[in-house]
Amino acid sequence: MNPLTMKHLRYFEALARLGHFGRAAEDCAITQPALSMQIRELEEIVGAPLVERAARQIRLTALGEDFATRAREILRAVDELGDLARAARGSLAGRFRLGVIPTVAPYLLPRIIHALAETHPGLDPRPREAVTGKLIADLLAARLDAAIVALPVSEPALDEVALFDEEFVLVRPPADAGKPVPSAEKLREMRLLLLEEGHCFRDQALSFCKIPPSAPRALMEGSSLATLVQMVGAGIGVTLIPEMAVPVETRSAEVAIARLPEPRPRRTIGMVWRRSSPLADQLAGIAAIVRGVGCADVAH
Repeated sequence: MNPLTMKHLRYFEALARLGHFGRAAEDCAITQPALSMQIRELEEIVGAPLVERAARQIRLTALGEDFATRAREILRAVDELGDLARAARGSLAGRFRLGVIPTVAPYLLPRIIHALAETHPGLDPRPREAVTGKLIADLLAARLDAAIVALPVSEPALDEVALFDEEFVLVRPPADAGKPVPSAEKLREMRLLLLEEGHCFRDQALSFCKIPPSAPRALMEGSSLATLVQMVGAGIGVTLIPEMAVPVETRSAEVAIARLPEPRPRRTIGMVWRRSSPLADQLAGIAAIVRGVGCADVAH
């Protein structure tokens, strides 16, 4: 009988987390048949089924649920052992898994990667873009080393370091350029275009306009700021975007940008990592580099 390996655990953890052979295979960078074969081999080693296979989805058996929990604990411990070794070497090098929220990634990530290449030539950045909830879950499960998100996240197991603040700006059709800038109360009466649920920027925009997240609204929602800005250019409504997004998102859309009246909405961008991470000192150094990039980007 083949021995149980870390590969078995990583493949099974991905399947348990994603609940789908195709997505799990993609996550593990292998083919679906290869993943299926590895899972069947694992079940033979364990001597009992771990997965109930259906046409379009999978369910874990009771043993599979317990096995997935223990597999995650083992994988997290192994990753932390690797981090201990990396911390002992002093300067951070090798794989660096950095999560970034979608309302930051397109605008800041290229500059961060460039800065890290200059300051940490031995570093191998592995960026991942996802909404805050997904990034925090991956961080807690040790699938990420750090994440750049809007603060606060208020997770006791994570350290938070503020990097910089930035304001939100109003994007409206060019015909509105000469009109008075609406207050938050006036924005509530307009067709405000928002990101879809799950994006923290959506919640921040609703909070500024004092609109309950549960309030029914006949609005267009988009998965990206680019879509929202293009819709404003088409005359559908208005939207809010973070300051760092203005140079990129207004290149191909005819829109007018306006500063909102005081008190202007703003957000704090920060970097978070596990309190238990052996790389805490090195990550604080990375955060200082990201802070310099972000401050220059917002100022520009």
